Amino acid sequence: MAQAVHNAAVADGAERISVLRNGEIVPLLPQTQSGPQAGVKKKQPWSGILLERHLVQPSEVPAHEHMDLCLHLQTGGEAGFEWWSEQRNEIVRSRPGSMILIAPGTSDRLHWQGASERLIVSIRPEWLGDYCDKSGAKESVEFQTRWDFRDASVGYLIAEMGREAEQAWPLGQLYADLLAMGVGSLLLRRYAADGFTAPGAKGGLSLNQLKRVMEFMHEHLAEDLRLEQIANELNLSSFHFAHEFRNSTGSTPHQYLLDQRMERAKELLQSTTFSVQSIAGLAGFRTPTNFVRAFRERVGATPGEWRKSA
Repeated sequence: MAQAVHNAAVADGAERISVLRNGEIVPLLPQTQSGPQAGVKKKQPWSGILLERHLVQPSEVPAHEHMDLCLHLQTGGEAGFEWWSEQRNEIVRSRPGSMILIAPGTSDRLHWQGASERLIVSIRPEWLGDYCDKSGAKESVEFQTRWDFRDASVGYLIAEMGREAEQAWPLGQLYADLLAMGVGSLLLRRYAADGFTAPGAKGGLSLNQLKRVMEFMHEHLAEDLRLEQIANELNLSSFHFAHEFRNSTGSTPHQYLLDQRMERAKELLQSTTFSVQSIAGLAGFRTPTNFVRAFRERVGATPGEWRKSA
């Protein structure tokens, strides 16, 4: 039987999505062939979450046990698979958009019946526990394994994580944190075995709190800010801060930060003779290419064209 052929383009090479097999920790899918995107080695922005992209060929995945919550999103291919777990087995006719959710502690084996492209996310139980604790839920959370389901909202967030990873996280830590929080929140609310209720809005942030956190973001525009750093300014969890900020402003912290960076870039374009490359760095964009793309999308012209007209 041919071995699984996959492209772990999204992994950073230092850590892989792993399972227990015969008492040893091994990669879920062994790296037997790298693809055209295998050069993406950017370290992933989370602690407790791993993301990999795989091109799986017809193959057998031997019996193994999952230590973490594992989520598959099929992004290409029409071939299905057969699974065996807990003395049951079934053939699944999967297609793009199909998802698999495997709970920690699940033992299974698989037979991929044809080629498919997949984004696979692994979430450690510690990350979920910390998320529940910070969001006000103290009870332990368990999941039930699902071998075939569709969820447009979760799928969109996973696909967005994949797009960001392919581009080496051009939007930085803050956007990555928001994506991870969104996935965690949806999984807990929709698929936790005993149900999970996320805390609702509590009136938003006060004017003084908004001023303080906006000043902090403005002062650190040139840095790759994490959501947790900003939330710490108000002594709030990342979860509560993101919700309260949006309730108060109608904008996510990431959207606000990008708006401020664009405004700083415009100021520098008008008031200095700095190169576009220098302005990109001073305004907090990771690369000049990302800056030009974002500027053109929002303003309708390149920075150089806008500078001439301004």
